[in-house]
Amino acid sequence: MSDEFLSRQFFLSAAAPQADRVAAFEPAPERARIATVPGPATTFTPAEVEQILSQSPKIELNQTQTMEDFQRLLPEVDVVIGAVNADMLARAKNLRWMQHTEAGVDTVLFPELVESPVVVTNMARMFGPCISETAVGMLLALTRGLNRYYIPQFGQRKWFADRNLVEVDGMTMGIVGMGGIGCATAERFHYGFHMRILATDAKPLVKPMYVDTLREPAWLMEMVPQVDVLVSAAPLTKHTALLFNKQVFRAMKKTAYFLSLSRGGLVDQPALEQALKEGWIAGAGLDVTTPEPLAPDAPLWDCPNTVMTCHTSGFAPQRRIRQMSLIAENVRRYAAGLPLLNVVDKARGY
Repeated sequence: MSDEFLSRQFFLSAAAPQADRVAAFEPAPERARIATVPGPATTFTPAEVEQILSQSPKIELNQTQTMEDFQRLLPEVDVVIGAVNADMLARAKNLRWMQHTEAGVDTVLFPELVESPVVVTNMARMFGPCISETAVGMLLALTRGLNRYYIPQFGQRKWFADRNLVEVDGMTMGIVGMGGIGCATAERFHYGFHMRILATDAKPLVKPMYVDTLREPAWLMEMVPQVDVLVSAAPLTKHTALLFNKQVFRAMKKTAYFLSLSRGGLVDQPALEQALKEGWIAGAGLDVTTPEPLAPDAPLWDCPNTVMTCHTSGFAPQRRIRQMSLIAENVRRYAAGLPLLNVVDKARGY
């Protein structure tokens, strides 16, 4: 699969649901002076540097190696790749645009940045494909007994033929948050497992063909009792914090599964632990928890029929290709005075 194909597919999907968030710099800047925040996500290879520089002769890319170098450049640059804090923002007198290297922005939207004219873009939808594959793996581990029997048996060299298994084909899945994670997960389960997809989202979106019903967030408690799998895929905001609480888990079918894929802060973890231990729900698959890393003595480790990954579901070599393609395309657009992709609504928090 070529970089060009990935770029076209994911840029279209990234831009489509965010038509209300338009940011363009007109007239186009005479030059684009860019600095990277030191860190693994912004340590570009020579090929990646060339990918960015090739977008326009106006581009000056400063890939800083130390925080001291970055701080020194801050007053002069108009673009930052990475995330700044309040002290950095105060020094960045000419900053116009910040390209965040993650999808979630709940940890970087401090009040001064929200109130400033600085445009923030993120990596929404760049992680969806690999996270949705983890969702498939977690659900099948739970329903096909892999976590309870088959995987432990390899270490114990014991034979136990469990027949108390569940078939997911044709189930109903409810997804909260139809961003990159939600859409990719819905598409995989609908077309791969013939699932009926119900969903909620705060944005006024066009319902995808693979979704049966898409409603506003207030529909959550009507949706929950209908589903066999409930998926947390929304961003963490003041409106979604602890959204999955005792009321939600009590309303789920006892045979239903819960998948937490976006942010641990959406889940009332003690309520989830109670739901698992007392059998309110059939099981849970968690890529995110609160806190992270989870302490060795955390009660969640002892919950039955639970599988966890360590906030790693978004990792794969292909995601780097998508990230770099998005960065390069946004740099091209910035230099040309065109609307940027993946513009964050700073007031809403996503």
